[in-house]
Amino acid sequence: MLIRLLIVDGHTLTRYGLREVIARQDDIEIVAESESAAGTPGLIAAVQPDVVTMDASLPDGDGMKLARGLRDRHPELGIVMLTSRDEDHLLFQALDAGVSAFVSKTAPVDEALAAIRHAAVAATSFTASGLAVALSRRRTLQDGLSLSPREAEVLRLLRDGLTIPVIAQVMHISTSTAKTYVARLYEKLGATNRAQALMTAVHHSLIRYEGPPAAHLVPSPAPAPAPAAQRAALSVLQAPRQAASLGRAAGPGRAAGPGRAAGPGRRAGLRRRAWLRRRARLPG
Repeated sequence: MLIRLLIVDGHTLTRYGLREVIARQDDIEIVAESESAAGTPGLIAAVQPDVVTMDASLPDGDGMKLARGLRDRHPELGIVMLTSRDEDHLLFQALDAGVSAFVSKTAPVDEALAAIRHAAVAATSFTASGLAVALSRRRTLQDGLSLSPREAEVLRLLRDGLTIPVIAQVMHISTSTAKTYVARLYEKLGATNRAQALMTAVHHSLIRYEGPPAAHLVPSPAPAPAPAAQRAALSVLQAPRQAASLGRAAGPGRAAGPGRAAGPGRRAGLRRRAWLRRRARLPG
């Protein structure tokens, strides 16, 4: 069986190295190469490879997200994830994404070739050289964290972006109880805020990062009506502006607003009062 291989990697040297290795194999041939996530789906449709090797981090996208999409569209496609970061949480992300094999770029050549051959015949079966050790480490860490079911639910709701009052509504508990759960969770994860708690939880595979969530269907509280004192103060502040608007609107022949001259008789009375005030200040 001749294995048709597509290489997806943003690093020219990595693609070159794979070409040199594959050229010496009688049962594998490279049918195409891609350096981006965007061009990969179309290339797969065009050349129809048996196996795809891809970097976990591509110049224009997330290799894990690309792998998940390819698995959904091509159940029979072998997917080998290559990564320069040999970390447990990446291995488990690859497992969740449905890839066939997870290989570090520092692994021996024979391990990479074995992963390609495995993916060609067992696309939906996962293999990784450090899987057993990683599983053991994850169990140890999870036993040490030992989240209660309620704390695990709070963690998921924090991941979804809910505030503490909304978490209390969703879980049908008081806000103070929700605060207690969050505080315990932060203490167990060694975190002081939401971002640190979520990063630690993702790192230890307690939760999966699934991108921005849809808005939670929690009814928003109706805005409280303004107090009577606030309404009264607002009407006092608005009154001068309303009066000024009425005064500007008043034209010839209309009633004058407050502070406007009413006619010749009023002006004469004002002049007489001013004259009397000046005379009263003169010495007798």
